[in-house]
Amino acid sequence: MVTLTGYSDLLYCRPGETIGFKVNCSSSEYRADIVRIFCGDTNPEGPGFREHVVETPANGVHPGRTQDIAAGSYVEVPNDTVLQSLSSFTLQAYVWPTTPDKGEQGLITKWSGSAGFALVVDGAGTIALKTADGQRHQTVSVGKPMQVRRWYRVGASVDAATGVATVFQVPLDPVPGIDDAGTVEARLGYVPTQADVPLRFAAFDGPAAVFNGKIDNPRVWRDAERLDVVGNWDFSVDMASQVAVDVSPNGLHGTVVNFPARAMTGWNWTGEQMDYKQDPGQWGAIHFHDDDLYDAGWSTDFALTVPETMTSGLYAARLRSDDAEEYIPFTVGPAPGKELRTALVLPTASYLAYGNDHLGTDGGNGELLNNILNVLTPPDLFLNEHWEYGGSLYDEHSDGSGICYSSRLRPLLQMRPKVQCLLGGFGSSKLWQFNADTHIVDWLRARDIGVDVYTDEELHHAGYSLLEPYSVVLTGSHPEYTSTEMWDAYHSYTHRGGRLMYLGGDGFYWRIAYHPQCPGIIELRRAETGVRAWAANPGEYYQNFDGRYGGLWLRQGRAPQQLVGVGFSCQGFDVSSYYRRQPDSFAPEMAFVFAGVGDDELIGDFGLIGGGAAGLELDRSGAELGTPPNAHLLASSERHTNAYYLVPEEFLETGPALGADENPNARADIVFMETPDAGAVFSVGSIAWAGSLSSNDYDNNVSRITENVLRRFLDPAPFT
Repeated sequence: MVTLTGYSDLLYCRPGETIGFKVNCSSSEYRADIVRIFCGDTNPEGPGFREHVVETPANGVHPGRTQDIAAGSYVEVPNDTVLQSLSSFTLQAYVWPTTPDKGEQGLITKWSGSAGFALVVDGAGTIALKTADGQRHQTVSVGKPMQVRRWYRVGASVDAATGVATVFQVPLDPVPGIDDAGTVEARLGYVPTQADVPLRFAAFDGPAAVFNGKIDNPRVWRDAERLDVVGNWDFSVDMASQVAVDVSPNGLHGTVVNFPARAMTGWNWTGEQMDYKQDPGQWGAIHFHDDDLYDAGWSTDFALTVPETMTSGLYAARLRSDDAEEYIPFTVGPAPGKELRTALVLPTASYLAYGNDHLGTDGGNGELLNNILNVLTPPDLFLNEHWEYGGSLYDEHSDGSGICYSSRLRPLLQMRPKVQCLLGGFGSSKLWQFNADTHIVDWLRARDIGVDVYTDEELHHAGYSLLEPYSVVLTGSHPEYTSTEMWDAYHSYTHRGGRLMYLGGDGFYWRIAYHPQCPGIIELRRAETGVRAWAANPGEYYQNFDGRYGGLWLRQGRAPQQLVGVGFSCQGFDVSSYYRRQPDSFAPEMAFVFAGVGDDELIGDFGLIGGGAAGLELDRSGAELGTPPNAHLLASSERHTNAYYLVPEEFLETGPALGADENPNARADIVFMETPDAGAVFSVGSIAWAGSLSSNDYDNNVSRITENVLRRFLDPAPFT
């Protein structure tokens, strides 16, 4: 059972900056220690778990307390005097329910339990109005269940002079034989008393009973005849913000809580336009979910001001209480002007994409996909019971729509050392993302290579200037999720003399966006094609954080092959294989790569991740996809099982020969290519490569090739 969880307000910091740690602990106290993480793999067949305690004032015993998470998205409008003075009123909105039968859900509410009004979806899935005057309360319901994922115009009015309440729901696209339209009237016998609470959209009785579905253009009038507007909220205005703009003269702007999905097609979307920037009024809907989460909102329990003596690296706050243990990772970058010559950029955007994934319990075809039995870990079981911790970009919301936002301002239980993951392949080192990247961190330590450690988020914000000081930049094992700013930074670096070592697979695959104002949250639109856990709806392919078209970088005309020479070709999660040298590897100018490696040696026929260096997700070269004509194809993998399947964008029609046994494109390639101004790129094309670095105490051909390239890349001499 997981009884100790936490997160930090910063993922990266520099000396002199302060990072706050937020902890949920069921015990009365816990001990915290700041540790430097080198290897997070506990497999006894590998180098073993390596950490080093760093003495800081934050180390010590701290009181424990429980901190809860309130998931669910809604809009909250402050209780302005114009709202508080309502007696007669009319409410109206367009709604697209996704779980109308889940129970009572708020739509437009100003309700305290004993006073106010609430337009809701009731327990029968129909529109209803609840009113109360402090002593009496009444519910008036249309009594016609709404259909799933269909648009309705809904609303209600109260006439204080007559005491009559009217409630209606009108399907915008009626279906013969479906009785889902209706209007009802009822005499209340009292005038509802206004509750001294905010007006809310998509929540009821406080931030609870959250509506699942879309709401478009909610409006409130001061009378029953809709003559005097109080508020007219246009969700198509300023869609990148967390503000619900009221376009009425009263300016009753609301706050959007917990990041529901914006830039969603509204009731009036015609399908003629796909880019919401061309006609924003057709994207006036917000899709709310009862399990949305941005910031867990926990209080800080202790803090660390990073001392000057903490050199750049990967660190964590290690928490221990009774039998429980938790790590909260963060990185420390170098002080300005004290950069080394080599940098490692950890793919933290990809950590967020997979953060708190439920693939082990909700993945559906996980065992068929992996070709091995799933082994569920304590985090898997805990997250299955605690959806309030939020899901990953591979999960669906409770209403079946895909999760398109992921935040680091919550505990990410799989972004930890010692943790194994579903997709890590056969064997005792089932590592994925964060923990897999500690194989690279420990290899750098073992080979005594000084390195500065950064994160994707830093690269997104700083761009090329972050990479400019470095002779060599290394990636992690799986930099799959890349913002435009990150892609441009890598491109500028390699085309201005920088040398990049891409030490992974399935990199630079999905385009994402970071929010311009709210820290630590990314957005993904799974558009058109690709290996997709879910698919974005038509008309919802453009990112609302930055207005750019989402989906694969391949579909942007920027295939990974253009940037690093190789791109995602296939995936399989059972056993890994090896590489065989190709003719280009014997060219004299490539001798530096293979110094100390025999002509006939199989490269990486060993390793902790599935037993080989070529495994999990593989990248291939291809001139038709943009691999430059000067690229050297040095080695290719072979003999993968037929559980390695081509990615969907690699074929036009389904049919036979999609597995590695039958299709030559289902492979990993090692590629070297020169770029302008004596720059260069070396790509290994496999996630599992890093898991082979430590074999035989780091004395093996995978380690040797990697070090050969890194040492040569540090030499500024041109290659030809």
